[in-house]
Amino acid sequence: MDDDRDPERDSGYMMVGRRPENRRQLVAKACWSVLYLTYLFYAVKDLTSGRHSALGTVLGWAGLVTFVTGYLFLLFGPRPRHRVSRRQLGLLAGLYALAVLLVATLGGAWLTLLVYVSISSAVMLPARWAVRTIPAVGLTALGLGVLKGEEGSGLVLVVTAALLGGAAMAAVVQMGRTMRELREARATVAHLAANEERLRLARDLHDLLGHSLSLITLKSELAGRMLPDHPEQAARQVADIERVGRQALVDVREAVSGFRRPTLDGELAGARTALAAAGITADLGRASGRHPDLGPDAEGALAWALREAVTNVVRHSGASRCEVALTEAGDELRLTVTDDGRGPDGPHGNGLTGLTERMALADGRLETGRAPGGGFRLRAHVPLSRRMESVS
Repeated sequence: MDDDRDPERDSGYMMVGRRPENRRQLVAKACWSVLYLTYLFYAVKDLTSGRHSALGTVLGWAGLVTFVTGYLFLLFGPRPRHRVSRRQLGLLAGLYALAVLLVATLGGAWLTLLVYVSISSAVMLPARWAVRTIPAVGLTALGLGVLKGEEGSGLVLVVTAALLGGAAMAAVVQMGRTMRELREARATVAHLAANEERLRLARDLHDLLGHSLSLITLKSELAGRMLPDHPEQAARQVADIERVGRQALVDVREAVSGFRRPTLDGELAGARTALAAAGITADLGRASGRHPDLGPDAEGALAWALREAVTNVVRHSGASRCEVALTEAGDELRLTVTDDGRGPDGPHGNGLTGLTERMALADGRLETGRAPGGGFRLRAHVPLSRRMESVS
């Protein structure tokens, strides 16, 4: 179960600028907040020093409690995840105004409140606003310190804390945003990869099972017709059915494992067998799977194209003759499968759609349409390796 935990949800610094979402985050953020609030010691010491009137002390405590309450609400209160709400902006402006008022009325010991305003600005505001707001808060602290007679290392320390503290917090917030974006991008890439793998598997299973099941169906019909008068021939057809079934099982396992890459020689032999079983005259005289410049990916794409084309001829065309040819066309190798059947009868099915995707992955293309003398013609083009070498 620990492996499923989101590190971003459990890490403390990644929650900067975001509301705690569980008890662990709440405790971590509360500990950090208590540490930060120790710098209010100077304001508390000023209120307990006795140098203010009773009314001034009461108003000072009220102002301090109001400031701390607003600051904690900014830390732990609800907020939009990807934008700054008007309530947050109003509360941040109120903290700034209250800090200026307390410094102006009670003295320079309250300048540390502006450090909290600077840090809150870095956390709450977008980066393009924070780079302007933090220097403005630092200049405010400097100006008020001079007006209240603060000078020396104390004033320099407060102004430096306001500037550097705000800048450091802005950097931490930006780092958290960047890490969240990287995690989201990584999740998107993983999702796309999973979708691509599902599409590959769907294409492979469609092409493999469609061809094998069509061949099994044809041979089963042949065996059924031969069984009464020619039991020996029927037995051979049954043996072929067993062989095709076993090979289909092997192919499916390879497809699931991602290692399935058919060859042209193997598919040409399978095409001859499937067409003969369907009673279709096969003309494969101009087809050979051997070409010195044909890469493995391109050969696999052509092999899938041949399998899909022959399967469609056997199942849908009603043809009596099918011709398969492999020819060079410039820097491409072209596979042409032509039949004399009914021809195209509607939009492409899933097989041709998946085949188009396969060809695109191999930098090839697919053309389908009516043959010149009637029937259906499929052409698949893939680049030869010499063309790829000349491009590189």
